[in-house]
Parts: sequence; C-alpha cells; structure tokens
Amino acid sequence: MSTVLSASGFPEEQVRHRARAGAAGVFPALESYGSSMLGAVPVGQDPYDLLERARIVPPVFMPERLKKLIDLAREPLYTDVELDTVLGGFTSRLPLYVSAFGSTQVASHDLGEAAGRQAGRLGIPMVVGENVVPVNGYRAAADSAASPLLGRIAAYTAAADDEHGGVVVQQSTEDADAEVWNLVYSDPVSEPLLATGRLAFELKVGQGAKPGLGGLTVLGREAGDRVAEQYAMDEVFGADSDSVLRISSPGTFTEEILRQQIRLMRNNFPRVKVWVKLHPGRDIALAAATAWAAGADSVTVDGAEGGTAWAPSAFLGQVGLPLGECLTRIGRTGHCLLASGRIWEGTRAVKALALGARAVGLGRAALLAVDEDAEAGLVRLVESIALELRLLISSVGKYHVNALEADDVLLPADAATGSRTG
Repeated sequence: MSTVLSASGFPEEQVRHRARAGAAGVFPALESYGSSMLGAVPVGQDPYDLLERARIVPPVFMPERLKKLIDLAREPLYTDVELDTVLGGFTSRLPLYVSAFGSTQVASHDLGEAAGRQAGRLGIPMVVGENVVPVNGYRAAADSAASPLLGRIAAYTAAADDEHGGVVVQQSTEDADAEVWNLVYSDPVSEPLLATGRLAFELKVGQGAKPGLGGLTVLGREAGDRVAEQYAMDEVFGADSDSVLRISSPGTFTEEILRQQIRLMRNNFPRVKVWVKLHPGRDIALAAATAWAAGADSVTVDGAEGGTAWAPSAFLGQVGLPLGECLTRIGRTGHCLLASGRIWEGTRAVKALALGARAVGLGRAALLAVDEDAEAGLVRLVESIALELRLLISSVGKYHVNALEADDVLLPADAATGSRTG
C-alpha cells in the first residue's frame, strides 16, 4: 500500500479497500460471511429512524384503566395486560413472530431448527425464508436427515400445541421454479399444520436489506456449480477465488401482477393463509392496500433497518424507507400489518404496534438469541420483551395489546408535519 498520499476527512481506507478488492469492495468483508449479520447503520445513529426518535406518551386521564378497575374490582397492574392476538390468520400468544432467515449461511441448519423449536414452544408464528430449497434441496440425501426446510417445520410442529402460532413458507422466483409451495402443500410433514389452520404461504415481493434486489448469497465454487441452472452467478470476488456471488431474481411486480399472484395463491392453495412481504418502497401504502384488496390475510413491511443476509454496503444505510416512515405512510387500518426492522426490545415494538402493526418480527435478534442458547435463548429474549410490553402498555392506560393507538406515541415534529412523507 502506498503511504505517499493521505486524505484527512475523506473515507481514505474505504477507497483503498475498493482499489484493492475491485467489485468485491461493494460488499462487506468476505471473511465476515457466515458469521456476521447485516443491517442498517447502528442503532441511535440513523437520523431518519423515526421509531428511535419517537416517544411513548402516557396520558394523565385513563378511562380504559377505570374500565379495567371496574372489571377486576381492584386497581389494575401491568400483569393484567393481555398480549394474545390474531395475526395473519393465526392465533398467537404474543404480538411477535420470527422473521425469515432465508438460505444465507448465517442461518445454519442447527440455528434454524433451534429457532423453530423455541418459536413453537412460545406459540408465535415462524417464517421460513426463500431460496432454502433451491440451494439446499427439498429432501436430504440421507433418509435419516431432514433438509433445512423440512427440519425447521418438523422442529416447530413438534414443540408447538395445536392452537397457537403457525409456520409461514416464503417463495420467490427461484422457489416458484422449484415448486416449493406445491411440495410443502402435499408433504405429510405439513398435514398437522394444515389440519389446524396453521400453515401460510408468503409471497416475497422484497426485503428491507436489499429493496428492489433479489437475494444475494456467497457460495463456494462447487456449491455454485450445483445450483448454476437455477441461479445466475457473478465473479465479483475474482475468477481465482473459491467464492462466487449467487444472484436471485427480485421478480417483477405491478399492481395487476400482485393482484393476480394473490388470487392464484388463494385458488391453488385454499387450505393456507396468504401472506405478502413488501420491501420498504416509496409506494408502500399503495402496495399494501393492493395486497389486502386482493385477499391477502397479512402484509409484512420489512423496514430498511432489517436484514440477516448478504447485502451491498450501499444498501444498508442509503436505500429504502425506514420502518417508522413505512408505518406512518400506511397508517392504521383494519387489516393485518406486520412489521420488522431492528426489533429487539419492547419500546420499539410498542411504537410500531401503536402506529398500526398487529405484530413485530424478530430476525437478527432471534438468531443471536438461539446462537447464545440453542435450548432457551429465544424463549428468554421473548420473555424480556413481553415484560416490557406489559409495562409500557399499562403505562398508557391500556390492558390489551390491540388497544394501542397512534396517540400513544409522540412523533418528531418533522415527521408529524409530514415534511418527509412526499
């Protein structure tokens, strides 16, 4: 490396890194793949993160607390707050779900199944991400082993009761080519979920970490060769590298295409719930309304703060609407809206719920929790969030999570006046 020049106040090291790495410099360091999860700029440092800047604001007068007092014949406590809800057609013990992990290496076979078992125990829904089947296969080579997709479903079902939660299987363009939904719908592994109304299929329109792009995954050259017929590859790491970038198609959507896709899902798979996952696009309100009007049971908005997978560095802090902005553009509706994006504790969750979400998703937080303790890490994390939810919801004089409303949150002045809602 040359030491002749310096550039104080300029991102010198980033420029030098790109000068050394070329196209690979667009992505985070390759050495971090499989052990690091990605997301937007660090918490507290994003000036557009509306949820972090908002405050929960309890009133002085609390008529709902009076109603609860009369009902209980005593002063209500935070322990009286009820957190059960119906989300996406499922009955859930909590306004939480486990977000999709997809096929990235960081969501390994063991971690995915551990998350499934614990989500089942908790009685909250779990989403299985896209591209798991095209990359890893539908069934394992050994009869005694389960594929990542079937392993996660089986682990969840074995730990869950017959009334709460559910499994959601995502599908994108390559998954459609592999007929993932057809395989899952007819597989005996799914029958206990179908029989109890706890299986959903989610159409993936986009995700927060890479709005407008499809999935990107680093594969070894041998693994890349195995899936070369299903995916395009890019030699961004160099022709002499053992690593290649696997590219997924983002799919093409218009209002009419989205409507027709949802109608096909309802016609072809009448026993499942229909979910739609949207990336944080500037027309998010129109896209959500289109999905609901076509019959979607739930719409998930994935804010730009989200992501567990591999993404270009430019996207992580510069592309897509923050989750709070998405929620304010959509507003409170009578439909089921799910929200994900840097959810890991109760205050951010309550703000999202008050602004219109029915439940919030745990992605990176869930993976970190099961990585910490494969038996009970996610359970303990969720227990901590549930306690905060009860404390905070009680503080605004409400005693059911669905009673939260927009007045329970004070938005920053610039957001409240609509100066960035364009």
